[in-house]
Amino acid sequence: MIAAPGQAAVIETHAAVVFFLGDCAYKLKKPVDLGFLDFRRRTDREAVCHREVELNRRLAADVYLGVADIHGPDGAVCDHLVVMRRMPDDRRLSTLIRSDTDVTADLRQLARILAAFHTHARRGAAISAEGTRGALLGRWDATFGQLRPFAGQVLDAADAAEVEQRVHEFLAGRERLFTERVAEGRIVDGHGDLITDDIFCLPDGPRALDCLEFDDHLRYLDQLDDAAFLAMDIEHLGATALAQMFLDWYAEYSGDPAPVPLRHHYLAYRAFVRAKVGCLRHAQGDPAAAADVRAYTGLTLRHLRAGTVSLILVGGTPGTGKTTLAGRLADRLGAVLLGSDRTRKELAGVSPTTSAAAGYRQGIYTAERTESTYDALLERAALLLERGETVLLDASWMSGRHRQAARELASRTHGRLRELRCVAGHETVTRRLSERTGSESDADAAVAAAMTAEAQPWPEAIDIVTDNMPDTSLERALDAVVIDRDG
Repeated sequence: MIAAPGQAAVIETHAAVVFFLGDCAYKLKKPVDLGFLDFRRRTDREAVCHREVELNRRLAADVYLGVADIHGPDGAVCDHLVVMRRMPDDRRLSTLIRSDTDVTADLRQLARILAAFHTHARRGAAISAEGTRGALLGRWDATFGQLRPFAGQVLDAADAAEVEQRVHEFLAGRERLFTERVAEGRIVDGHGDLITDDIFCLPDGPRALDCLEFDDHLRYLDQLDDAAFLAMDIEHLGATALAQMFLDWYAEYSGDPAPVPLRHHYLAYRAFVRAKVGCLRHAQGDPAAAADVRAYTGLTLRHLRAGTVSLILVGGTPGTGKTTLAGRLADRLGAVLLGSDRTRKELAGVSPTTSAAAGYRQGIYTAERTESTYDALLERAALLLERGETVLLDASWMSGRHRQAARELASRTHGRLRELRCVAGHETVTRRLSERTGSESDADAAVAAAMTAEAQPWPEAIDIVTDNMPDTSLERALDAVVIDRDG
């Protein structure tokens, strides 16, 4: 509610007029039909006023005071007002972020409030239906259809095509992810329109106003989608680190183990909806909206690229540093790391750090055991990819047949495949093998030499030299697997 304290003021939106008088704000619904809402009948306006108060009291009970009737000259009721406590404009979240005010404590508290709100939010079959993969795909496709007339004009055609392609690729392989989120009760009757303009950071805690009240289905959404809307708006204001912190806090308080790519996907979805609004504003004669379209489309693409579900193979013979690189790379990417050494010993009933050293292709390292190990790695990776996780597989990958099985898995789950091979000089490998202690790998110099002799050509791999400083190898690997390092 915009106005200086104590001053009378009026603002107008497409669907309402808000009057500021003293300590209160009064919202009058316009008698309009905008397609997605129809307020032409007084009784409908009355109903939506009461609905607005009821819904918004969930997060701002002391702000939404009630509904007042307007009486005409004849004394009959002719309209209705939503009555609200007036909020101080200088405590608006968007204003505070733009002025570089420290709002970390406010956002941490808001994340806790939102997580609690979602915990107690209404759930049910009709609500859950809006959280399925098909429902989300339908919303994306509706947006794509609405924006096709703008492609090549205010909306860059190549950007629009890339957004559509990446969205379809992500959703095509993620049925298990959305099915499990529905089963876990992650789909709620939420707020639906969390933006920085409608959040006020007061001394006794933040207030979130103006949830979507005119269409229940627009509030039925994944709880992460609800939180991502606000994070996207914060990022749009230039506070990217703050947006990430907010989502991290929300994940902590909600106990939501959502994979990183899903977080990026919902951020992208919310940004592209705002790009659509910019296109519509531009078509209505607002030339300044073109800048918003570019900014929001750029934000959409950054998150779709960063949220690409990937299967990353990190291979190499013993002593080439593949396990060290794989661990550091997984940490930087937020990927799930699966290793052949640990998996092999797990299947054999051996503790990961217990030595099971044996000659080449002997003991737990026979050809049959190796086949079982790779089968288990790929089976586990399949489940994770279908759940939206990026997976990094640390193994030697000497066999072309095993690598081909991984490629087929990436294709089947619509994941992007990246193949890295660690290489190091003979002296480096010899030193590493001689100094190795407490490792999950049992390979010695003789085993390493035998594996190197049998390794099949791997022309598809990007070689990562690991003789140098570990940070140098990591940066080279990140360059090889990350499309948009700035995303």
